[in-house]
Amino acid sequence: MANSAALPGRPRSRDAAGLPAVTPDRIIAAALELTAQHGLSNWTLRQLAAAVEAYPAVIYHHVGDRDAVVNAVVDRVIGMYPLPPAELPWRDWFRMLFTEQRVVLSKYPGVARRLSVNGPTVHAAATTVDRGVRALQAAGFGDEAPAIYRFLANLVCLFVSVEDDQRCRSDMLARNSVTWGEHRDDPELPGLAAMSESVHALGTDPDRWENYFNEQFDYAMERGLDGVAARLAAIKGT
Repeated sequence: MANSAALPGRPRSRDAAGLPAVTPDRIIAAALELTAQHGLSNWTLRQLAAAVEAYPAVIYHHVGDRDAVVNAVVDRVIGMYPLPPAELPWRDWFRMLFTEQRVVLSKYPGVARRLSVNGPTVHAAATTVDRGVRALQAAGFGDEAPAIYRFLANLVCLFVSVEDDQRCRSDMLARNSVTWGEHRDDPELPGLAAMSESVHALGTDPDRWENYFNEQFDYAMERGLDGVAARLAAIKGT
């Protein structure tokens, strides 16, 4: 635990003790680093206090309880998303946004799950949401633009949250792929055989296995965008 002015025989200020000031920004930055190392759900306020060399009460004073710190971490992660250029066509705009979002979210395990359950705060997501919904409105989605935005955003967050969990269990994923790949010659279950062949081809190709999460994400994103494009065609009556 940190040096503290509250203990006898120690300097009465952090400055005198040679310790940096504890600020909300420093607390959130430390929580962000703990999240990158351990995941959003796997660190405690006591660990966070140790990281900023202070008592847990100092965290409460500057930011609040653990939930308040977590909310601040999620807001900061959302602030890392780079916004695609506004002039891009709607599909290119969302493809770029979600590709960049996945890169950011993957660095901070657990944030995608939190967003899937709670959604973002207006403060953190206002600019992104505004531009995304306007891109959909300009494309012709009309009153459905907000619902389409929510659908696509949830798709990405849910996918990345599953990816977070799978990365933590990569050994089990590899073992399961071996088992699933053992049924590719089953004549009585041709659908299972096709799935087994697909999993076997993936598991025996080192390059594809290394790129598994990227491939799965790209496929899910493109199929989601395909569905939205089909809905746009229906709205326009084409």
